[in-house]
Amino acid sequence: MIELQDPLTHLTLAPAVGGSIVNWTVRASGQPLLRHSDEHAVNSGLPGKLACYPLAPWSNRVAQGGFDNPDGWLALAPNSQTDPLPIHGSAWQQAWQVVSHTADEVVLEVVCNTPFAYRAEQRFRLRDGELNIALRVTHLDEKAAWHGLGLHPYLPRRPGTRLRATASQVWMSDSSKLPTGLAPVPADWDFRQPKALPEGLVDNGFCQWDGHCRIEQPELGYALECRATGADYFLLYCPPGLGFFCVEPVSHPVNAHHLPGRPGLKLLEKNQSTQLDFNLKYIPNVGAAVRRVDLLANALGQPPTV
Repeated sequence: MIELQDPLTHLTLAPAVGGSIVNWTVRASGQPLLRHSDEHAVNSGLPGKLACYPLAPWSNRVAQGGFDNPDGWLALAPNSQTDPLPIHGSAWQQAWQVVSHTADEVVLEVVCNTPFAYRAEQRFRLRDGELNIALRVTHLDEKAAWHGLGLHPYLPRRPGTRLRATASQVWMSDSSKLPTGLAPVPADWDFRQPKALPEGLVDNGFCQWDGHCRIEQPELGYALECRATGADYFLLYCPPGLGFFCVEPVSHPVNAHHLPGRPGLKLLEKNQSTQLDFNLKYIPNVGAAVRRVDLLANALGQPPTV
């Protein structure tokens, strides 16, 4: 594994496991900023058990067993034991290589031939509690193909967790988790102001996103201020009762290969590239930390802090 640290936070990467983030934590306390990966998760060899992994050359599900490229039909096989549809591309299932490693930056790379030839690069930069992830894909195949990108971070979920993210519409979906049509954002899913996460399952793509979101964790004593570029959509995944949720910046909606106009996808010729950037800034909440100390002191029969 590869590590980076700055004065505030510590980052661990697993290049061989899909180029994934294993953990991002606060140095002073060990508090996870992304979902914590324990030894069992690391040893599973599954990116979906870790903290974050890349989505390329598409994100989420593709229906109909493939999609049309200018040169003809490209067949795709299911690639996950937990989903009947091809999902999240192929980069997450490859062993990535370390290209460079400096005090504040790691660059990983993978060259893949599935479902066509491409090169993917992830650049992780860590400075003063701010993590920047740049995901770039370059098409290497002689025949042009449609590309999409995304990142799949897992975030801790507590009763007080709140999300702020602005979107004008949401894709409703069927039992296969494929989009059926656009709708106004329901009140329970309207995060223009910080709001607690819905109690029920959410696994939907949000449209016309400005690329900004804020994740507030009052019980854990911090917030994350996030900004994405190259991503006009985000997918919100809230599985009930599992202690995590996902806000996934993506360049295109689910099953975009079969939606009118292929929204968000880019047709790349050989040696052309596309990129998505995601910046996450750790903001300590000193007041919340003091309250936690006071609660502990009270439990121990000690006087509170001043």
